[in-house]
Amino acid sequence: MAKARVLLAGESWMSAATHYKGFDQFGSVTFHLGAEPLVKALEGSAFDLHYMPAHEAATAFPLSAAELDSYAAVILSDLGANTLLLHPDVWLRGKSVPNRLKLLRDYVARGGGLMMIGGYFSFQGINGAARWHKTPVEDVLPVRCLPIDDRVEVPEGFKAELVAPDHPILAGLEGEWPLLLGLNEVTLKTHPAVQLLARAPAEAGGHPLLAIGRHGQGRTLAWTSDIGPHWLPESFVAWPGYARLWRQALQWLCAETSAT
Repeated sequence: MAKARVLLAGESWMSAATHYKGFDQFGSVTFHLGAEPLVKALEGSAFDLHYMPAHEAATAFPLSAAELDSYAAVILSDLGANTLLLHPDVWLRGKSVPNRLKLLRDYVARGGGLMMIGGYFSFQGINGAARWHKTPVEDVLPVRCLPIDDRVEVPEGFKAELVAPDHPILAGLEGEWPLLLGLNEVTLKTHPAVQLLARAPAEAGGHPLLAIGRHGQGRTLAWTSDIGPHWLPESFVAWPGYARLWRQALQWLCAETSAT
């Protein structure tokens, strides 16, 4: 059976540093990939993951319904809305291009799967700069973004509380989960198609952690913590349930018969 194609956009960044050594100084730039734990977790699975780093997404992210429809699901992770709105033809040349946020909304309505994973540039993000609030993408998610900086830092850690442990996404994941160190604060939509599967405990705010929903013919999922450090520590990546969680999440999102 052919593997389900999944597009993961985001989860990369560059950092610049200046090094001072007495009178002298020099600069350096480092490129980081943040989705490697998920890439490894999906190796040998029923999913063919296409990992599109954030700097590539500005130009390479699909600009047509036909391109999007070649994927069973799209994952947005640590990727602000501006990257998809400000194609270089718009930003540098003053030309019009298709609105990729509207394309994603319509893609889900036709039957596509959409997942947003938390991070500093997910949901509303640091300083509110991710800007997914009041967008066509927010319209189809099972949660609403806050109009402000939505980060909840929990340096002491918290463990997920499973609200619907019998759901197929959480099958075989009973018991205590490893610690998480933060998440994006969102509000759960009040809609019959929306279901909360897991949340942070009350002492960490009780915010939604894992929620699912439907829009038109498609399915959507919000995971408000990260897929790797820092909010999701290495101990969580090493947990046997890590790969199972993501495989079962994609199985549900793509409505596949088997992903484990």
